Amino acid sequence: MPDNTSDAQLEFLLQVLNATANSNGDAQIIYPLLAANTDKLDDRLAEKLRDWATIVLGEAEADEAGYIAAGIFNFSNLIAQFPLGDKGSNSSIALTGYEVALTVFTREAFPYNWASTQNNLGNAYSDRIEGEKAQNLEVAIACYQLALEVRTRDKFPIDWAMTQNNLGSAYAQRITAPKAQNLEDAFA
Repeated sequence: MPDNTSDAQLEFLLQVLNATANSNGDAQIIYPLLAANTDKLDDRLAEKLRDWATIVLGEAEADEAGYIAAGIFNFSNLIAQFPLGDKGSNSSIALTGYEVALTVFTREAFPYNWASTQNNLGNAYSDRIEGEKAQNLEVAIACYQLALEVRTRDKFPIDWAMTQNNLGSAYAQRITAPKAQNLEDAFA
């Protein structure tokens, strides 16, 4: 027996990814679509995204894969900030999207996109409400540190400052390591 919920979710996923690509990630276009489909914003949608993207990106030419990954990145940014629906599910969908985008946006092939995705993945882990808070913050810190390998003060000063701010915030919230050391790292 076919899974109609699953089919509806895949259809919705493709619709929202197309709308995201066609609107260049315009929240005024995407948010009403998401609001009308909050019942589909759950962990199954994250799984659908991963499964669909793995197949499609595996078959795509490099330019097409980059275009698809950019759409997934933009969608992830939008769903991460979407105020409706379940925050945990929205976060899971965003995390999945960033992880999928990183399969295309490698440091070697797309350094700027890779660093931006690492930064936003760090934000998603920092804001994540599921899982262990301490572990989520450790992953966030690692993502920010990776982003800073490309987002240097000389090459990308605004992006560098934003990622430094994110890193400082993550250190200030950090649960592991002594509090004094975390605050020293945050100030640095």
